[in-house]
Amino acid sequence: MSVTAIFLFVVFFLLLFLNMPIAIALGLSTAATLIVFDLPIQSLPTTLHSSLTKFTLLAIPFFFLAGLILEMAGISRRLIQLAQTLTGHYTGGLAIVSVVAACFFAAISGSGPATMAAVGSIIIPAMVKHGYRKEMSAGLLATAGGIGIILPPSIAYIVYGVVAEVSIGELFIAGIIPGLLMGLVLAIFSYFIAKKQGIPTLPKANKKEIWAAFKDASWGLLAPIIILGGIYSGVFTPTESAVVAVFYGLIVGLFIYKEIKIKEIPRILLQSAKTTAMIMLIVASASTFAWLITVEGIAEDMANALMSIAPEKYTILLMINIILLIAGMFVDAISAYYIFLPIFVPILGAMGIDPVHFGVLMTMNLAIGLVTPPVGLDLYVACGLTGLSLKEVSIGVIPFVIAAIIVLLLVTYIPAISLLLPSLLGMRG
Repeated sequence: MSVTAIFLFVVFFLLLFLNMPIAIALGLSTAATLIVFDLPIQSLPTTLHSSLTKFTLLAIPFFFLAGLILEMAGISRRLIQLAQTLTGHYTGGLAIVSVVAACFFAAISGSGPATMAAVGSIIIPAMVKHGYRKEMSAGLLATAGGIGIILPPSIAYIVYGVVAEVSIGELFIAGIIPGLLMGLVLAIFSYFIAKKQGIPTLPKANKKEIWAAFKDASWGLLAPIIILGGIYSGVFTPTESAVVAVFYGLIVGLFIYKEIKIKEIPRILLQSAKTTAMIMLIVASASTFAWLITVEGIAEDMANALMSIAPEKYTILLMINIILLIAGMFVDAISAYYIFLPIFVPILGAMGIDPVHFGVLMTMNLAIGLVTPPVGLDLYVACGLTGLSLKEVSIGVIPFVIAAIIVLLLVTYIPAISLLLPSLLGMRG
């Protein structure tokens, strides 16, 4: 590794350990390297600007806004009620309800923390009330929240598609089976934990109750159908679908469920703008970091080093998984794409790894990173919802992280899990 690369990464990780925000750490380490090694710092403003002027990235603020609107419209509460009438009477019923509800809301919001907050704020108190340990409840919901970036429409896939120049529509459809498989395995683990702990079941809902819950939640169930159906039918692009989701959420919240008031809209817009500004600052800073490691040949050198250590396809996939799982403990998903994709993309071509399949497994790694300390964002959301310490939530999450890693390995070594649906729909070249 060159002196430039060593300096860049040492400064970056030093700033991280000093508790510097990830966007600032990325930007400062890049700028410091350009200055110290007399590299063309005049290229920095151009790179910052060009990284934010990509049309596809417009989907990010709109999906954030749509998720916030749909949550405030009361959709998450109705989806939980529907899931409870369907599965609440089974062993571990409420735990299974939380996973099913997370999958429902993931197909609307595109965000892991948003899914965790929307579902967890309602279901965790109910689980604790019915005998579940608070640590277990928080750990399950934190892990299930990660499904928010695996199932479409996923903000993570949008960023991956932009950086790796891969079809976002194909990434969306490829994420469906892995996301549902993740939910299934989490539900199975929840069942056995609840059975071992002797958690009581809920009364079985009758057909009338199921129908009433289904009717009440029907507008929420329609959201992913409209969003994804519009994309795959060619009516609108993934970016345009985010705008459609915003207007759909407003119509449902203002005129159907009537849980959003006109006077609340400015506050919703402001909250969405704050989140978007934070994300776009990360995108801009991470883009400059990625640009530097690419133009200085750092990415190519690191890719060659990885392939020399693990010249076989399945071994290098294992190494990449380990690298990403460790990286997920320290950096967010968006930063990870910009930092690591310049290194990994040459490997994909050399090893014959499908970039769509890789996009799904990389996103699954980073979804697990949402619940691994010290920087797992969903862990902090869980702490805020439950009042537990980071240590307590981290202990509660352990069995579910194991479940998620099992699914990750299945998706890594059985590419058909992610590529089956795109192939069936004729999306593969």
